[in-house]
Amino acid sequence: MTMDGGRRAVAAEGSEAVAALVADVGPRYRTATEFVEATLRQGILSGRLSGGTPLRQEELARLFNVSRMPVREALRQLEAQALIDFVPHKGAVVTDISAEDAADNYAIRRALEPAALTLSIPHLDAQDFARAEELITEMDAETEPGRMGELNRRFHMSLYARAGRPRLLALTEQQLASADRYVRFHLAAKGQEHMAQEDHLAMLAAARQRDAARAVAVLLGHLDTAAVTIDAFFRERAG
Repeated sequence: MTMDGGRRAVAAEGSEAVAALVADVGPRYRTATEFVEATLRQGILSGRLSGGTPLRQEELARLFNVSRMPVREALRQLEAQALIDFVPHKGAVVTDISAEDAADNYAIRRALEPAALTLSIPHLDAQDFARAEELITEMDAETEPGRMGELNRRFHMSLYARAGRPRLLALTEQQLASADRYVRFHLAAKGQEHMAQEDHLAMLAAARQRDAARAVAVLLGHLDTAAVTIDAFFRERAG
């Protein structure tokens, strides 16, 4: 099969999967945008729409029997949740994530972040602590998964910022940015209550007390719990 033929086959499979989802869900939502977003979201989280599946606006409008405007808005919402990506020359495609990539990310974070936190804590000041607390408050009030992932990254970096090791911080922030899609994907699947804010509060309290050992212990538990939770999510989806 040629490359173009393979792409057409993937697109055809995607159309069949979307059509089956539309038939299963049915138009029981208040608006067309909600109908499209909820149906595609269910298909992505359940694995019925696999990573890399193209989501073309014209085809979706036809399958959902709606105009392109609600489709466009639904795709924007799904992008904010890290459930789809917009790829040059391809358009919207289902985000390709895997249990293996998630496990790698958490293992790397487990190696980098305790070192950054330990180096940073002695140098954090009142302004740093206030900013970290503000970010926790913002996370409590935020409802959009896309914004939650960004706030989570900024909170962690606010506690690592005084480490004095630019390359370590750059690598740490890179891994946090990579983890953002898993955070958003997880929140989209399980809900905002799974943000583990109690861990964030405990890390901040330990940092304020200059108790680096306690802060690191909370951080490691936080990362390990997140890794186990996302692994369980993938196992449920595969089963």
